[in-house]
Amino acid sequence: MSVFTSEDYDKFRALRVTHIAARFEELISDEANDAVTPEQLFLTAVDDAMDARTAGKIDKLIKAAKFPIPTATIAEIDYRDGRGLNPVRMTRYGTTDWRADHLNVLITSPTGGGKTYIACAIGIAACHRTHPVIYTRLDELARDLAIARTDVIAHQKLIDRLSTIDLLIIDDFLTVSIDPEAGNDLFAILANRNERLATIIASQTGPAHWVDALPDRVAADSIVDRLAHHARRIELGGIDMRKACHDQTRTSEQFWE
Repeated sequence: MSVFTSEDYDKFRALRVTHIAARFEELISDEANDAVTPEQLFLTAVDDAMDARTAGKIDKLIKAAKFPIPTATIAEIDYRDGRGLNPVRMTRYGTTDWRADHLNVLITSPTGGGKTYIACAIGIAACHRTHPVIYTRLDELARDLAIARTDVIAHQKLIDRLSTIDLLIIDDFLTVSIDPEAGNDLFAILANRNERLATIIASQTGPAHWVDALPDRVAADSIVDRLAHHARRIELGGIDMRKACHDQTRTSEQFWE
């Protein structure tokens, strides 16, 4: 028999505590909890409901970030020799409070070095700490800004969102060139985030190349300075992780040609 009536559940829904009530009823109906006081069971129900709500929020944050590798984790990073990765340092990235820590992170490596996986792993860890994150490639960002530019209000909303998100990840940074208008928008976004919020950049090249690749030299100097000044750097070695993972798959017993 249910501990609560339908009228009770109407009240719980009005107060938005239905999950707590349902969990409490489940706990109090379990004979294994006969020796536990109702007060203790109620607190357990509250904790369980909070955990479920947090898990749901984390799932929404990960989905909203649009990571290309939504299963990436700090725990699964490959630390083989030659990659230049420090497990302790990477664990610290996974527990960073990005609202308080505004230092940028620059991840560089040749093609196939695993930049995207590491950027996603750090971003997903940030979501688990309930930080809103945006992941984008620079070419996608330039395209979205160009589309939004046809509507002044939509354009400003996008600039504001990119300027205020807890953690912004820009992948494939300057793999392809961007137009001057996109460069100006990028300058505005990074200027707004400077010394306030962190940005993660993943690129095949470093700051010295970025200055030459950006269309406006004055804006380029400012953009690079904002990104690279006091930034933490992850410089991956020359190991081609795509090839390494493919070779590992081919040698597994489950691989079929």
